[in-house]
Amino acid sequence: MPISTLRGAARRFFRAVLLASTLGATLAWAQAEPVAAEAQVPPATLRVMNRDIMTMRGSLAGAPPAVRAERALERISAIPRAEVDQSARALPFTLGETKGAQIYLGDRLLFSVLQSDLEPESRQSFDQLVKQTLDALSEARSAWHDTQDAALLLRGALRGLALTAGLAVLLWTMRLLLRKTVTSLRALQERMAASQRAVDWREFGVRLLIRTVNLVSWAVVALLLYLWLGMVLGSFVATVPLAHQLGDWLWGKVVWTTTGVLASIPGFVTIVIVLVLARAITDVLRYFFDAVHAGRLRVPMLHPDTTSATRRMVTSVVWALAIAIAYPYLPGAHSEAFKGISVLFGVMVTFGATGLATQAMSGLVLIYARALNKGDFVDINGLQGEVTEVATLATKLITLRNEEVTIPNAVLVASPILNHTRNASGTGVLLTIQVTIGYDAPWRLVHEMLLAAGQATQGVLKQPPPRVYQRALSDFYVEYELQVRTREPMEQVAILSELYGHIQDLFNENGVQILSPHFMEGQAEPVVVPRDKWFTPLQKRPV
Repeated sequence: MPISTLRGAARRFFRAVLLASTLGATLAWAQAEPVAAEAQVPPATLRVMNRDIMTMRGSLAGAPPAVRAERALERISAIPRAEVDQSARALPFTLGETKGAQIYLGDRLLFSVLQSDLEPESRQSFDQLVKQTLDALSEARSAWHDTQDAALLLRGALRGLALTAGLAVLLWTMRLLLRKTVTSLRALQERMAASQRAVDWREFGVRLLIRTVNLVSWAVVALLLYLWLGMVLGSFVATVPLAHQLGDWLWGKVVWTTTGVLASIPGFVTIVIVLVLARAITDVLRYFFDAVHAGRLRVPMLHPDTTSATRRMVTSVVWALAIAIAYPYLPGAHSEAFKGISVLFGVMVTFGATGLATQAMSGLVLIYARALNKGDFVDINGLQGEVTEVATLATKLITLRNEEVTIPNAVLVASPILNHTRNASGTGVLLTIQVTIGYDAPWRLVHEMLLAAGQATQGVLKQPPPRVYQRALSDFYVEYELQVRTREPMEQVAILSELYGHIQDLFNENGVQILSPHFMEGQAEPVVVPRDKWFTPLQKRPV
């Protein structure tokens, strides 16, 4: 058989299968649609005198339950006063496939009870449903008669007034007690605040007690109003069902809360166990990392300078795992509210964590590269100062002018860092100065004067001693460099100022001219300050 013929047969076969599948799905949808529509019709309850007569669930002649209940209520409301006491009866009927019973008051049709009105999960029979409906109608008729009794209405009104007066007395008494209690607690709080200079936690306890008393008072007021409303509604025949509903609602909430608390106890126990285990693990980790930091324990690939950051990261991972394990046991963890909060938190983290993650990773790079530590004297892009804090997001410096500078870690990672302290633990921080002296000055004398100036300066270490180097032989002068060491780099401005003063005094005493800046033309006499001119008094300007 040719290949083209096989291809044509295959195409026709697949078209037939597709057409049959489409027709089958359409027929199944058409058959299932009425059932689904029928299942989606909401029930409606017929209420007379605030009393439930019956719940309608089925449709009759195209009328859904809501329309049936509305028509039945209109017919009951239209009953004349003279026909209210006629006997109610039920007559069976059949309309096509619909079976049920019609409820009559005398000769007046009120509504119909259908087989489909039975609750699917109830074991109640149709005859029991009809009898229950007739009894409910009889009860509603008795309630209507009671509402026409003036004596009962007057008795209910007097009871309602008495309850209102009692509620007013209770609220007034509570207001007085609350005012006195809060006033006493506030006076106690003020005495504690005035007598203590430091933080007194008892003051915060009193403040918390004041807020708790206010909240409890409002809760008691709401409960009294709720009980008053229920008792007032129970004073009148027409509203007795509403009072019962209020009581049932309150009792249902109490039962629901109690059941929820009891059901949450195993979850709370699990959460406590998880948190206790996490705390124990973090305590062990803290002891381990403290031992490594102190040098009592050596671990490969774990430097003592990086133990703090490593401990924080490992501890964060432990607590994150503990929270992830304990989260499903929280009450309401699977509710829509918790899911919404989780989604919102995720969106916030997604949009806001980019910059934070960059800074945090830069902080980890600084810590694990051990570029600087707290207390180091560093130079970053010409900014000199002592490191006071190496945090996750930024690093803080105190400059020579006692100014605090905050540098983001991302900027710090991209900048060269000169750490003057890292290799100067035993020898001190190096300070250098340069002076230029003419060729006519003996270099040995220059060395001796510079060394003497360094040794005479406060804050300069004697060991290792100052050193002098000749850095360059320029066109007009020789460049000398004096190196001294100090353990107080933050005081280097004062140290260098004193050192410069000693250098000037020694050079002036020995008649050696400092060529900084250099002179373009030589002078006949050295440019020095005689000793008798060192303490010339300041000439004040006339006022």
